[in-house]
Amino acid sequence: MVKFVGEKNYEHGSKDKTGVLITNLGTPDAPDAKSLRKYLNQFLSDPRVIEIPKFLWQIILKGIILQVRPRKSAANYKKIWTDKGSPLLDISKKQIEGVKKVISLKYPNIEFALGMRYGNPSIESALKDLQKRQVRRLLVLPLYPQYCAATTGSTFDEVTNILQTWRWIPELRFINQYFEEEEYIDALATSIKNFWEKYEKPQKIVFSYHGIPKKYLTNGDPYHCFCLKTTRLVKEKMNIADEEIITTFQSRFGRAEWLKPYTAETLKELPSQGVKDIHIISPGFSADCLETLEELEEENREYFIEAGGEKYKYIPCLNDNEKHLKFISKLILKHTQGWNIQ
Repeated sequence: MVKFVGEKNYEHGSKDKTGVLITNLGTPDAPDAKSLRKYLNQFLSDPRVIEIPKFLWQIILKGIILQVRPRKSAANYKKIWTDKGSPLLDISKKQIEGVKKVISLKYPNIEFALGMRYGNPSIESALKDLQKRQVRRLLVLPLYPQYCAATTGSTFDEVTNILQTWRWIPELRFINQYFEEEEYIDALATSIKNFWEKYEKPQKIVFSYHGIPKKYLTNGDPYHCFCLKTTRLVKEKMNIADEEIITTFQSRFGRAEWLKPYTAETLKELPSQGVKDIHIISPGFSADCLETLEELEEENREYFIEAGGEKYKYIPCLNDNEKHLKFISKLILKHTQGWNIQ
């Protein structure tokens, strides 16, 4: 049995290449219970995501969660599924093509691949593709602006676990966050400004980030701090008053306490405080997905309106807008300095 995978088609004298692996969380193959069961099993079996002893958690996961949640999640995915499939995957493909277009104007020899932490195209398939293209220098860019062990950390685990099986390991660089980058903050501020020019400024803007269990924060995960700083940097960039902006955390799962304030509960309370007109944005997501298109744009809108709110608008993620693509391209070139990328 061969333990390490080598390249049998290598030609001596061939030019070494630089590769960029762009990753995101992932998506099921289809909006049905079977596909969701497979996807959720992979996602919720990740020890970076669920920090509960494996034996105990697998009993709960297999015996309860995977018996119920796939059908419910499939129904939600059906609401956002398009003729191009998953919005996250479709946008991710547009992002990587846009970045390739920007970078190839000056550096046409950089190789790109897209890999999802869960589902398809997998990180493993993307790395195999880059290996076949004889990439000797590899930059990994998880499109999570704020580092979190459950997202960025998990991506690092997956990449390195796969590379451990390679005979010829490439030189490796890993971008673990970019929330403080000036161009990223500028892109967020510009998207909000453009939205306000179209719909007018609301009473309050809500910055909603994906939540994590509070114990992850107390155990040393910096994610919470990075989210708060993202909000502050955008607030300062746009001169938004303190009383006009709030940071919340969404997508709570299970009974444990998560980062607060919770987005859903906050939206239910705001109307009683006289706030009837809000805009909501989720700067932790680089591309629109289930958590933004269904949870924020639909489910949480209902909470706000049913509680007495009058105007509720969701500001889309940066997705494949020009400023975002130029920033990602600049970030890649920044982290490939010192490499021969011609």
